[in-house]
Amino acid sequence: MADIPHEYATDDVKKDVVGDEKKIENVGEKTPSSDGEVEAAAVDFTEAEGRRILSKVDYRLVPTLALLYLVAFVDRSNIGNAKIAGLTEDLHMPAKSLQYNTAVTLFFVPYTLLEVPSNIVLKMMRPSHWIAILMFSWGLVMTLMCLINSYSGLLAARWFLGVTESGFFPAATFLLTLWYRRYEVQRRMAVFYVAASLSGAFSGLLAYGIQSLDGRSGLSGWQWIFLIEGLVPVALALVIWKVLPDSPETAKFLTQAERDYLVRRLAEETGSGHGKVTNQDKIQKHHIIAGLSDWKVWAAIPIFWGNTVGVYGFTATVPTVIQGLGYSSANAQLLTIPIYVFAAIVTLIFAFWSDYVHIRSWFIIGGYVMASCGFIAQLAIPHPKWPGLTYGFLFPVAGGLYCPFICLVSWIANSLAPSSKRAVGMALLIAVGNMGGIMGSNIYMGRELPKYQTGFGVSLGMCLLAIIMTFVVRSAYARENEKRAKLLQENTEDEIRSRYTEQQLLDLGDRSPFFKYTL
Repeated sequence: MADIPHEYATDDVKKDVVGDEKKIENVGEKTPSSDGEVEAAAVDFTEAEGRRILSKVDYRLVPTLALLYLVAFVDRSNIGNAKIAGLTEDLHMPAKSLQYNTAVTLFFVPYTLLEVPSNIVLKMMRPSHWIAILMFSWGLVMTLMCLINSYSGLLAARWFLGVTESGFFPAATFLLTLWYRRYEVQRRMAVFYVAASLSGAFSGLLAYGIQSLDGRSGLSGWQWIFLIEGLVPVALALVIWKVLPDSPETAKFLTQAERDYLVRRLAEETGSGHGKVTNQDKIQKHHIIAGLSDWKVWAAIPIFWGNTVGVYGFTATVPTVIQGLGYSSANAQLLTIPIYVFAAIVTLIFAFWSDYVHIRSWFIIGGYVMASCGFIAQLAIPHPKWPGLTYGFLFPVAGGLYCPFICLVSWIANSLAPSSKRAVGMALLIAVGNMGGIMGSNIYMGRELPKYQTGFGVSLGMCLLAIIMTFVVRSAYARENEKRAKLLQENTEDEIRSRYTEQQLLDLGDRSPFFKYTL
């Protein structure tokens, strides 16, 4: 028998996972269902019945999260619409200064610092309650932004908007991983995420309509944008805590047999067909340390920056870019819509295709290649000549920037276990990755309008870096898979299991000899 890595957990870790093991062992006992009947939890469902159960989850969970993310992304990026609706003029912000860029940037400081703590809180309480608290808070901040009358007031409002929005995206993406297996989650996450793409179109259309209220009740068009778009999350927060399901174990819209079916199939999802993982662990100090210290998560952060540097600069500036081509303010708002619709379509195609072929990395690379071509064209075209060509190449920029993002988040989520480590690791990736938004918000400078050489050039460089780092992370995962495959070839499953307790294998998570990484 070949030598087997002996990664025993500490005694404290063993105690932490005993409760989790008991929960898994109880699958199969007869338990009262949500409607009062007693059903066998270990009912074997047919493939068609399994799809029906997943459809019930899909219709309840995915549209709800998509709506919430649409609202969140509209609220964080509507400053671009407010700018051309008169915000900078009313607050006496010089057109060629960096004041607007600073206001956009300030959002990302608390946003990035608080994402990991937010996901730790998420693991300690019901996700639906935590998400409702976040929504009410950022909606209140956005609503009150209609009252700002100075540049310093704008800075303060953007800071608190970053504080209150910080936890939503890592919470929502982590929540999806509690319901679906690794090659089911990306297409659902993509439907959720295209809300970000469509938010650009929706925000432009909404801002176009709201601008017509300019002067009503003594408020400017940009004030109406903040007021109306802020009241929406406040209203949603009042009901979402009752509508949003927390986990398969507690979903009241499923029978007990259906709940246990989902728990069981997720526990068996290690990628190798051997061993188990758990989503029922309680977060402990060693989970936090494991999530923060995984070098592969840190290596994936530059891949994330390829998205955030380009996207956040792009969404805050694209209405101005289009306006600089000779279009009116109102038409510039409308012309952003087809760009974001295209990005949403490409994102969905990549996500479904990636799940179908069980590959993540090549789709990340393909997206960034597309975006790079768009940025090269923007740098080469002599602005403001050929406005139609310039506008046309905004499409591959948007499509190429948006589609790799959800592939990356799914890739890292697939590669982190147990769920407590995944919660911290995903939050770390998103938190530090979103620091790219700080760079992206400052590279599209007003004095370079309409060419934006710095903005397009830096975004291109980050896309190329993301491509390189994707190869690095893929190679690391592939090497580890080869080592574990060789171990399974040289030893039986029972021989490997003899070196560990069930609790230790569960808590090892993605370090288990049975765990296979997604490529």
